[in-house]
Amino acid sequence: MSTFVALIDDLEAAVQTGSQERRVEILRHVTDLFVGNAANFNNQQVDMFDDVLAHLTKQVESKVLAEIGERLAPVENAPNAMIQRLAHHDEIAVAGPVLAQSPRLSDGDLIEIAKTKGQKHLGAISERARIAAVVTDILVERGNTDVVHKLSQNQGAAFSNAGITTLTKRAEADERLAENLSGRLDMPPQLLQDLLAKATEAVRARLLASVPPEGQAAIQGLLKSASSKVLREKAVFHDFRRAEALVAEMHGSDQLSEATILDFANAGKYEEVVAALARLCMAPVELIERLMQNMKYDGILVACKAAELHWPTLSAILRNRFADHQIPAAEMEQAKKDFLKLSVATAQRMFRFWLVRGISKAGG
Repeated sequence: MSTFVALIDDLEAAVQTGSQERRVEILRHVTDLFVGNAANFNNQQVDMFDDVLAHLTKQVESKVLAEIGERLAPVENAPNAMIQRLAHHDEIAVAGPVLAQSPRLSDGDLIEIAKTKGQKHLGAISERARIAAVVTDILVERGNTDVVHKLSQNQGAAFSNAGITTLTKRAEADERLAENLSGRLDMPPQLLQDLLAKATEAVRARLLASVPPEGQAAIQGLLKSASSKVLREKAVFHDFRRAEALVAEMHGSDQLSEATILDFANAGKYEEVVAALARLCMAPVELIERLMQNMKYDGILVACKAAELHWPTLSAILRNRFADHQIPAAEMEQAKKDFLKLSVATAQRMFRFWLVRGISKAGG
């Protein structure tokens, strides 16, 4: 830290002489020293840098702050007070890099900024590698066209039911948004079918052109399903009351088993599969339904492993859960590898965590 001490001495001299140029020079040196050794500093040392940076940046131009923000934005343990100051800055050149990258900003920080700042700040937040649904709710509510375009392209952004539904509604009058949403992995099948049914031929053509050959069959299946009013209406609502009663009766007479679920899946009995798996997992039907309706297989894979089912049963469930969407062979092979690799104990821990956190209300 001898270099740091020398810089502090220089800082005091610069303050005494009132040299702005020297102050900026020292600011850059301090920033370089921190960024170059950040991984080696403890919390107390980081706080010390925070104090010095606050002192140095009191009277510097925005372009200098923007430069400092660019340097500090990706640093895991960047001085928190400095990051907060940069993130809340009115000028996007200063705030943008930190809003888009800094791991120091909590969901609460991002929500506060998203509620109070302008569209450029919202756009920077929309570029983050991971964005929680509580944050995207605000971005969807307040964001202009540019913001929702960025957000809908960001595969690291999570959406609540309300958020993704609002985006889908907006996409009816926005071809680019419709195209972005159609390419999302987490788009609920029912909303995707409805969106594709209302999309123009140009959007459908661009969507097919944007996916690799192995994925085009799945998209074409959804397009075909979307154009069928009967299938679309059938997918809107599932009444599980009869299936739950049947499964409860079978469970009471010791007739509920993995073989039963396999038979349900092979026969395309969607409600019975959901009700039976919910019973074996001791979970709400609503949770299993959300996992089944998610385009990604991860959630239902965990549920089946937690229930101690075997690959043939999960395979049948995945093959039959959507009427007109067959999973490509390569994706099925990957699902098999993931399923066999996952232990029952780990799956059960994950599933219990979901139940405790109330993920049945989230999005799967």
